[in-house]
Amino acid sequence: MSDDVVGYEDGDINKVSGALPQSVLEYVAKAIVDEPDAVVVETEESHRGIELSLHVSPDDMGKVIGKRGRVAQAIRTVVRAAGAAEGVETNVDIVD
Repeated sequence: MSDDVVGYEDGDINKVSGALPQSVLEYVAKAIVDEPDAVVVETEESHRGIELSLHVSPDDMGKVIGKRGRVAQAIRTVVRAAGAAEGVETNVDIVD
């Protein structure tokens, strides 16, 4: 890498912020639902970090939320941990 680019170390330029939490959310959601092709993860950067919106088919909504929201909370915890590994605050919303 040339010396005229200041503040970047080798490999930092192609890093996408929030790519790991987004990939983890998509992987986990597709493993849980009956219709993995219907899983869509939208990413939005905010002042607080990365906001991920999970869209699944209406028939799979119960599987993603779980009894008393336990599956949803577990998903949020795992995705938050993936974000922390990247050094980014991550929030997951499950959208109808």
